[in-house]
Amino acid sequence: MSITEQIVPPGPPEKYDPAEDILEWLMKNLREYGGIYRAFMYGAYVYVVSDPRYVDHVLRENWQNYRKGQAIKRVGILLGNGLMVSEGELWKTQRRLIQPAFHSEAIERFAGVIHKTSTELLSRWIILAQQERSINVTREVSLWVLEVVLRAIFTQDFDMVAPAFSVLSSESARNLQFAQVFRPLRDVVREVIGRRRQNVDTSMDILGMLMAARDRVTGERMPEGQLISEIVTLIVAGHETTASTLSWVWYLLSEHSEVESRLSAELSARADSPVPDVLDGNPYLRQVIDETMRLYPPGWLLTRRALKDDRMGEYVVPAGSEVYISPYLIQRNPALWEDPDIFNPDRFAPDQISGRHTLANLPFSAGPRKCIGDMLARIEMQIHIMTVAPHLRLRWVSGNPEELEAGVNLRCRNDFHFVAHVKPPRGPERAATNRAECPFSSTGRSCTAPTVY
Repeated sequence: MSITEQIVPPGPPEKYDPAEDILEWLMKNLREYGGIYRAFMYGAYVYVVSDPRYVDHVLRENWQNYRKGQAIKRVGILLGNGLMVSEGELWKTQRRLIQPAFHSEAIERFAGVIHKTSTELLSRWIILAQQERSINVTREVSLWVLEVVLRAIFTQDFDMVAPAFSVLSSESARNLQFAQVFRPLRDVVREVIGRRRQNVDTSMDILGMLMAARDRVTGERMPEGQLISEIVTLIVAGHETTASTLSWVWYLLSEHSEVESRLSAELSARADSPVPDVLDGNPYLRQVIDETMRLYPPGWLLTRRALKDDRMGEYVVPAGSEVYISPYLIQRNPALWEDPDIFNPDRFAPDQISGRHTLANLPFSAGPRKCIGDMLARIEMQIHIMTVAPHLRLRWVSGNPEELEAGVNLRCRNDFHFVAHVKPPRGPERAATNRAECPFSSTGRSCTAPTVY
């Protein structure tokens, strides 16, 4: 069949009205037209793909035929041509330079700062609980994740950069006006880089590793402008996705007492035993996080544009076509998940995963352009929950979780407010900060992490 004999997938006859809820509109058409349909959105026809076979084709099998779509331009205005936005040879070069900073050995170096800041957050929340004051968890977790990210990137320069980057937590909009406010932060990063070069600083934080990285082909270091773009990209991407997920975790635990009790029992049972590997220990905790990201994936939409004519099954995808892949749709697709809107961490038990398509769940995307910081995000979330959950029970008191805001990231339109209750200690009573063991204390790795803080 020639490309002129186009068979296009079915789809809604009406155009998408931006005044409508985009998630509801996309989901309605998924139920009516299935795992691939064509819709007119934002002035052009797009292919909305939720069938894992076609998702696999776009993200893995034929990924080089698909560049980032139009939606990424908004991100580029804010962050520059960093790893999230760049394409082609520039992206390949940058990925090679940045990847070593996110290997497991490098990430483990930051466990100490994650644990330390988590225990400080726990202590503050215990005081608020004793005072019977509500906690704005959305705000608190956002500030905590931002501190972790900034300390991992800048270490001893944290106090210098933190005041400037606080705008990421204080301002929720991600529009052109925010881009104007955000742009001067590049100068803050540039100043830190200049000071380090002048002082011949060899810190092994993320900034230090990227400053020292050399291209294996040319032997050249990353140009300063590109380095700054990569740093601000890591800050924004690493902060917002993790903070959003943790807010949803606490909400879902509050609303599902049986899950909260089971998780608390798992964590309390291991509180007095060193955890050899945070990514392998506490299996139910990992299931809770995975199920939260299934229901509320921060990166709710991936957009791609076909460079050359292609096919998905019987359907033709002409060059230039926009392709929308929505983890939100895929992970709530009733053809892939039983009772998809129900919170059930047991979906991710080992015996439930084996028969499921690997791309029925993709909170960090997939393929060569999978999120480079997924391991760091998981470690942050796990250590945070491991530290807080054995000691506090959070009960949701205000906000409307059904009001989702599908912007650059998916989040609740309103902040989550909770009342915290201190749990009675199990066994001999000890200080909360002592019971929250460091996840790497039995591996020979230092939890004081002197290279981090």
